[in-house]
Amino acid sequence: MKRILITTILLVTCLPVSPGAPPNVLFIAIDDLNDWVGCLDGHPQVKTPNIDALAERGTLFTNAHCQAPICNPSRTSVMTGLRPSTTGVYGLAPWFRQVDDLKDLVTLPQHFSKAGYKTYTGGKIYHGRDWNSLGIREFDVVAEAKGRMRPKTKRVATPRGGPGMDWGVYPYKESNQNDWKTASWAVEQLDAKPKDPFFMAVGFSLPHVPLFATQKWFDMYPEDGVVLPRMLLDDREDTPRFSWYIHWKLPEPRQKFLLEAGEQIKIVQAYLASVSFVDSQVGRVLDALERNELEDDTIVVLWSDHGYHLGEKQITGKNTLWDRSARVPLVFAGPGVKAGQQSHRPAELLDIYPTLSQLCGLDVPDHLEGLSLVPQLKNAKAPRSRPALTTHNPGNHGVRSEDWRYIRYADGSEELYDMVKDPNEFINMASNPEYDSQKRKLRKHIPKFDRAHAPGSSKRVLIYENGVANWEGEDIDPNEAIPD
Repeated sequence: MKRILITTILLVTCLPVSPGAPPNVLFIAIDDLNDWVGCLDGHPQVKTPNIDALAERGTLFTNAHCQAPICNPSRTSVMTGLRPSTTGVYGLAPWFRQVDDLKDLVTLPQHFSKAGYKTYTGGKIYHGRDWNSLGIREFDVVAEAKGRMRPKTKRVATPRGGPGMDWGVYPYKESNQNDWKTASWAVEQLDAKPKDPFFMAVGFSLPHVPLFATQKWFDMYPEDGVVLPRMLLDDREDTPRFSWYIHWKLPEPRQKFLLEAGEQIKIVQAYLASVSFVDSQVGRVLDALERNELEDDTIVVLWSDHGYHLGEKQITGKNTLWDRSARVPLVFAGPGVKAGQQSHRPAELLDIYPTLSQLCGLDVPDHLEGLSLVPQLKNAKAPRSRPALTTHNPGNHGVRSEDWRYIRYADGSEELYDMVKDPNEFINMASNPEYDSQKRKLRKHIPKFDRAHAPGSSKRVLIYENGVANWEGEDIDPNEAIPD
């Protein structure tokens, strides 16, 4: 890396935005990345020098959370500025433009395009959709999807799930991977030295499964030395049964399978290798930004759509309201952002839209439900008026303050964790009357109304009505054993 770390003087200086010269925006999304990033101390071995360097020259939010622990609703929330409980988009479908009252909503890239920015996108930003579909142009420039080479056979025979539920060494050149191609596209755009102010969205797919990286990234984490995350094998004994319902029958394997198949260490190794590979692709893009003398004029925001379990709480994947699934990396750097600071205030991905609007001198649309993070970008200790909220299907919400996580499920069952004393959420204190006042304090931030599932909703959809939980069209028998 050629980037130079910020000097001590800049650590206490907020870089101004020059009047008449709107800053560019480089909008970097990473799929399924939890806090296993060096600057977040989520795993003692992980190596992410490029994201760490970005955090050094900007502001890192150590307590940032997604609005939904699954791709489509999370990304819909970021791009529309609305919560899932407002849009009704909770599952992997529908595409939000298919919802009548969201068809004409001005999204984040559209907002910048209307303000005179040229907007670009490559890789995964929205979830699996043609971004110019339905006659509505989300971006001015859309990179053409290019084919990738994938292993011909599945390495791990998981109980459920297709070829995507796999992990191991990538047998081809890393230049054949989607994320390499995405980074190459972004580098090409930056090397062209765009003249207009630009909003460039670059979306990386790893560490979403399949967790494939070439051998050199696996060599960074030898299997016999891999450190596993802290876990309890009976960690669900004090959680409500409803905590299982929101990921009742998913393709992601349970920890039980990982242990019995001897894959627990291997999936952690593959996740670490994938994280370091995608960090290297982030580095290629940031190097191009610097090489083309665009760094000082560009706001960079890096975020992940949700976290990921690797055995914690006896599962893998996302789809939960615990910190492992809801907490995400969030970094801002560039003009208007104080360098070298970390904010521990709760933040939401929902806040990106108003924050970028304010930093770039654009009007902040009235429909946005997030809060601008500009106060914290100037002073990490600036107060925040509310905690962060994560939602997974109607009636299921997690509330995260600086010190506590409170979860309330659709059937009224609850969890409460002291995140200072118990950061792994091992001890559910919701049934202890000593903490009733704490629960009331956090509960008031839960939405008064949850919109029903939008028409066409499917996949990862849970409905709870009249005391009956229905998961993807099939009622759950409360006496049925938890699926393995």
